[in-house]
Amino acid sequence: MSDPISRRAFLARSALIGCSAAASPLWTPVSFAAAPWDTRLVVIILRGGMDALDVVQPYGDPDYQGLRTKLAGGPASGASDLDGFFALHPALSPLMPLWRKGELGFVHAVSTPYRNKRSHFDGQDLLEAGTDTLAVGGDGWLNRLLQQIPGVEARTAYAIGHDDMKLLSGAAPVANWSPDAELIMSPQAVRLTELVMQEDPMFHAALNEALLLSEPADIDAAAMVMAQDDGGSAMMQMTMPRPVKGKSEIKIAQFAAEQLRGDARVASFSINGWDTHNRQEANIKAALTRLSDTLLTLQEGLGDPIWQNTAIMAMTEFGRTARENGTGGTDHGTGGAMLLAGGAIRGGRVYGDWPGLSEAALFDRRDLMPTGDVRDVAAWIMHSATGLDQNRFEQVVFPGLSMSRKPGFLL
Repeated sequence: MSDPISRRAFLARSALIGCSAAASPLWTPVSFAAAPWDTRLVVIILRGGMDALDVVQPYGDPDYQGLRTKLAGGPASGASDLDGFFALHPALSPLMPLWRKGELGFVHAVSTPYRNKRSHFDGQDLLEAGTDTLAVGGDGWLNRLLQQIPGVEARTAYAIGHDDMKLLSGAAPVANWSPDAELIMSPQAVRLTELVMQEDPMFHAALNEALLLSEPADIDAAAMVMAQDDGGSAMMQMTMPRPVKGKSEIKIAQFAAEQLRGDARVASFSINGWDTHNRQEANIKAALTRLSDTLLTLQEGLGDPIWQNTAIMAMTEFGRTARENGTGGTDHGTGGAMLLAGGAIRGGRVYGDWPGLSEAALFDRRDLMPTGDVRDVAAWIMHSATGLDQNRFEQVVFPGLSMSRKPGFLL
C-alpha cells in the first residue's frame, strides 16, 4: 500500500486533472453513514449556545417574569402553549402540527458535563467528544457508535456542511459533503482520473467518495470545458465547482433527506447563529426560523414512511444566563434544552426534571441548573434505534456514562 498522501502531493496530483482541491466536496464536511438498522438518525449541532428559556419558555414558573423583563415570553406574547407550563417561541410555530401529532418534543434543563468556563470551543468539543473531560484528539461519540456496528460503509453516515463535525470523526467510514461545491466531470475525465489514481488506494478512494457525493447534482453540459492538447485532440476536463445558490440549511436538509431515503442511516450537520449576547429577540428569531425550515424540509424530503422511522436530535454546547443582560441579550450559561423530532419520536411533551428559577435553584446563582445529561438522551435514543447493548453505550460510545431509567423517547 502506498504511503499516506501529503497535502502538497494531493494538490500536485489534482492540478494534473484540472480539479480545485480546495473546492472539492472532500474538504467541507456533511456526514452520513449506512448501517444494518432501519431507523434514520439525524444529529444537528446548534452552535453558539441556544437559549433554552427563550425557545421552550417556562412561563408557568413564578420566577420567570422577574428574570426577563424584556425577553419574557408565553402565550400572552404570541408563543404557542405546550402544556400549561411551557410555551414554544413564535418562530417555531410552524412546527406545532408536529407537536400535536406527537412528532416533536423537548428535553429541558440538560447539559454536557462541561461547567464554569463557558467557552464555545471547549463546550462544543466536549459535546461532540461525548466524554466527561476534554482530551486532545480522540473519536466523536457518533463515530464510536458506528464502530460498534458491523457492516458500516461510507454511505451509512454523512457529515454535511462547512463545519468540522467532530462527533463523526474516527475510524468508522463517514462520507462528507458541502452544499457549496459540486464536482463536475465528463465520462472521459472520470476514466482518465481513475487511470491516474488506480495505483494509489487512498487517493482512488477519495475520488470515489467525491463522485458518490456529487451524484445527486444535475450536470450542466455547458459547464464542461473543452481543452485542446498539444496534438490538437479535444479532451473534456473538470471545471471549477459551481456555487449552490439559496439557503444553505435548505440545501443541506434536501441532500440529507435524499441520502436517508437510500442506504444512509445517519446524518449530522450544524446550524449556527445561537450566540445571542445582544438583540436576542431578532437574532434568535432568525436562528429558530432556519431550524424550523430545516426540520420541515427534512420531513417533506423524507416522506412517509421514512419520516415515521426517523429520529432527529438537535443539541447545543450550553444554555444561557437566566437573567437578560443590558443589551437585550443573554450571556453564556449552563443548562439548556434539546429538540427531538421525527415520526419515531414519542413527542408532544417536554421531558426532564424542571429545577425552578429561584435564585437558590440556579447554577452559580446565574444559569438554569442542569438536571439531565445530553449524552443520556442521545444514548437512549440510539439504543432504541440500533438495538446495541446498553453496556456498549456506557463503556464505549459515552465512556463513564451511567444511563438513567429508560425514559421512552422513541415509540
